[in-house]
Amino acid sequence: MQVHKFYLNGLYIVLDINSGAVHIVDNLVYDILDIFNGANDDEVIASLKDKHDQAAVSEALTELKELMKAGQLFAPELTVPITFSDKPLVKSLCLHVAHDCNLRCGYCFAGTGDFGQTRGLMPKEIGEKAVDFIIENSGQRRNCELDFFGGEPLLNMDTVRHVVSYVRKRETETGKVFKLTLTTNAVLLSNHTIEYLNANNISLVLSLDGRPETHDRMRPCVNGSGSYDQAVARCKQVSESRSDQNYYLRGTFTAYNLDFAADVLSMADQGFSQLSVEPVVAKDADYALTEDHLPELYRQYELLAEEYLQRKLAGKGFDFFHFNLDLSNGPCVAKRLSGCGAGHEYFAVTPEGDLYPCHQFVGRDEYNLGNIYEGVKNKELPIKFREAHVLNKPACRECWARFYCSGGCHANADLFHNDLHQPYELGCELQKKRLECAIMIQAKLAIANQGK
Repeated sequence: MQVHKFYLNGLYIVLDINSGAVHIVDNLVYDILDIFNGANDDEVIASLKDKHDQAAVSEALTELKELMKAGQLFAPELTVPITFSDKPLVKSLCLHVAHDCNLRCGYCFAGTGDFGQTRGLMPKEIGEKAVDFIIENSGQRRNCELDFFGGEPLLNMDTVRHVVSYVRKRETETGKVFKLTLTTNAVLLSNHTIEYLNANNISLVLSLDGRPETHDRMRPCVNGSGSYDQAVARCKQVSESRSDQNYYLRGTFTAYNLDFAADVLSMADQGFSQLSVEPVVAKDADYALTEDHLPELYRQYELLAEEYLQRKLAGKGFDFFHFNLDLSNGPCVAKRLSGCGAGHEYFAVTPEGDLYPCHQFVGRDEYNLGNIYEGVKNKELPIKFREAHVLNKPACRECWARFYCSGGCHANADLFHNDLHQPYELGCELQKKRLECAIMIQAKLAIANQGK
């Protein structure tokens, strides 16, 4: 497969897969590309003689050959070397500072905070040792990342504050620079905590699922009451206190709210501008998404893309994570092909100091890598994860979206297939639809800018 073509929001769109070039064409060229392979003009003309004027077809073929000469159509296979250092260089840790939570979310992959293990909080000493671990294993890499995670990390702000202070001390000693993030359901945020997080430049990922009824159905408090009113109020406090937009809202949609576009727009209408809403990943649950849901989910993404575009063009836009797209096959393509780094560049640390490939693998005993004191003891697992990149996945090698996708989530592949090399198919289908919407948006914005 050398091109991918689709019709969306009034545009006939052709993506040349290897070059990354996007072409807006008419229905004539769209039909030609069902047949044309670069060297079969007579076959194209004969096949379309009853549908299109022969002279117009010939003219279009000439134009397509010009694109071929320019390397923008039927471009040769893109060779992207994926290389790793002999010793994995750790760049990021997810610190599970709390294996407990103040909510009881129905779709929680973490078992309402305990990850199928004992509820508990990370001691300050474990937090310190985790910082030492990333410094000792990051080599010459200057920039490192820490995400305070749970459960609900605000349940253990003593350790968060202690680790932040320790990070600043170690930055001075080593020359490293840490980007700090905290992921929270927002309910426990106080004025004092928000001031602290702002003062220490800690990015925030805030959980909100959209409309009140959607949010409260799946994100109740421990006593069963809804958490929406508290969460949205705290999210607004964060938004109003941060002029640098150093936060975003992350929601989840399920089979209970297939009309999730309304939830995204509800958050945008509340004044939030940095949004991400993800499909739930679940098996054997009433709220799980299935193949039967795909037509409606495709329609919802299209509705969202059209509204997103209209608001952008009207100067009242918001950012939606999945619609942010770099259409160039530039230096980031190798990174996109190699994946997220779970299991070799990125680890999750439990309150006890155990290491896992990422937060979603915590509790899956076969993926325990070691601990922060002894390091990575399971030496085979990092190799397994490093080799599970797009070019080593049969389904990905033939996929038109391979240069824009990292091959899907390793944890989801393991959950559904017990095989890191076999992507979660429903996730792939939704990813491809989001990419089509993103390409359409970029094309429409480019056309609008040309008209100015």
